Amino acid sequence: MSKSLTAVILAGGKGTRLKPFTVNFPKPLMPVNDKPILEIIIRQLCKNNFKEIIIAIGHMGEMIRLYFQDGRKFGVNITYSSEDHPLGTAGPLFSLKDSLKETFLLMNGDVLADINFNDMLEFHKQNRDQATIGLAKRMVHVDFGVVDLNEMSEFQKWTEKPDLEYLVSMGIYFMEPEVIAHIPPGKFFNLPDLIVKLKKDKQKVKGFLHNGYWLDIGRPEDYEKACNEFENLKL
Repeated sequence: MSKSLTAVILAGGKGTRLKPFTVNFPKPLMPVNDKPILEIIIRQLCKNNFKEIIIAIGHMGEMIRLYFQDGRKFGVNITYSSEDHPLGTAGPLFSLKDSLKETFLLMNGDVLADINFNDMLEFHKQNRDQATIGLAKRMVHVDFGVVDLNEMSEFQKWTEKPDLEYLVSMGIYFMEPEVIAHIPPGKFFNLPDLIVKLKKDKQKVKGFLHNGYWLDIGRPEDYEKACNEFENLKL
């Protein structure tokens, strides 16, 4: 990648699942090892040629702005998009419609992943998608016997305590600027709402499967796991 790229980082949430840590502290500034999770993300993006960073802030956003300032000390240019009231995870994009003129990365500000952004971008471009969703596999253990019935409520199959595999969103997306036209202005609108609307509006959306490390630090147990595993990651 020779051309400088743009990333939008969502950092406006209240981090309610991480209380009491986030009562007086925004979740993106929670330290992993010796750096805030958001700083780890920004340094990772810088290594991958993302030089223009837009941070969407809300709850305790001034603390984030004070810490990162204009981004020069991290090797990037940082600007901020602030919301007066909660707009969800997709809503903040509407106010950026004049700034986002080319393919951009959108990601949550609390994600650790060793994803190859170049590979995902190439996949997005080759498929000519309007949006590409970063996906990871997750196994869920069901600690019960699972029973399948047909439409007549007749027994079909019994599976004892199965492990079910799902594809889950990593909170990492590549998008074309045209997707912003599908976002209602000034309203609360989440990314799942946007993806579903794009599909309904017959826009092309695909998923990019990442088989490496991914962790959302939204819960206390995941935050502890991130702190324990970080030194072994190659980000």
